[in-house]
Amino acid sequence: MAYISQLEYEQADEKHKKVIDEWVSVHGPLTNMKKTLIHSIPAFHALMEWFPLEAEIESFLGERAVNFFSYAISTTNDCLVCSIFFQKILDDAGIDFEHFEFTEEEKILIDYGKAIVTDANNVPAEIFDRLKSKWSEEQIVAITAFATIMIATNLINKTLQVTLDDELVPYTKRK
Repeated sequence: MAYISQLEYEQADEKHKKVIDEWVSVHGPLTNMKKTLIHSIPAFHALMEWFPLEAEIESFLGERAVNFFSYAISTTNDCLVCSIFFQKILDDAGIDFEHFEFTEEEKILIDYGKAIVTDANNVPAEIFDRLKSKWSEEQIVAITAFATIMIATNLINKTLQVTLDDELVPYTKRK
């Protein structure tokens, strides 16, 4: 059971409705996590920076690689909501993560994401060597910042026990 309610539009004050309306007009309906976060507008805005950062790293990594990176972070971090969200994306694309032939770049990102979650203080130098062989320092900083926001969303979902969105439930039973 969730520790924090989901702020429904009907119960929101005008300040919150304005933020919700702005979000929905661009991105569509709020997920359960966003309905939880919107209780604090600054928290909502901080974590929704995930989207512009995602667009930036997708410009040089590609959407598929970003989804693999996000999935690796979320599963390593044991976040049900985010893991299933990305599981849905992979399943809908016909990708079995456990048996997929990743590109070299995708393997680096997956290893980096897992290493950050496992022990951010001790990411192996070998992983940074691999990162630097493919991307600039500016790009590595953007990738790392994206990972930290992904981890933050994982922690929000886990700590506040955000409930799984109804449309994600069927994806909890892998094909």
